[in-house]
Amino acid sequence: MLRLLPFLLPVLVFTAPAAEFKGVLLDKDCSSKAEEIISTGSPDGPSIEGGMLAAEAHTRECLRAPQCEKSGYGIYTNDLKFFPFDAAGNRKAVEALKLSKRETDIRVEVTGEVDNGVLKVATLKLL
Repeated sequence: MLRLLPFLLPVLVFTAPAAEFKGVLLDKDCSSKAEEIISTGSPDGPSIEGGMLAAEAHTRECLRAPQCEKSGYGIYTNDLKFFPFDAAGNRKAVEALKLSKRETDIRVEVTGEVDNGVLKVATLKLL
């Protein structure tokens, strides 16, 4: 059994590299506004609402509002998916928002791993 230890050790130490995500910073409360839906209420015919345009229009003022901050943050990616952050990611988002000068379209680059639908954030950088 001890002769197998040198062969097993590299397998036990290996960890998968973190994935990289680029997109727009959103709070969980407002993330549903970015969901793409087809609206049929217009006399001109169906239209698509939400999506990246809604995410880009989201304001820093709203992101920093107490209710939105309390709900937590996440990233809305270019492929129209929302990944909520873990607690560490939420803290990094709060700090990034304090530094950001942009009023809308708060773009970020995040590295981390998705576990059960939650993005465990290793790094968060304003773009």
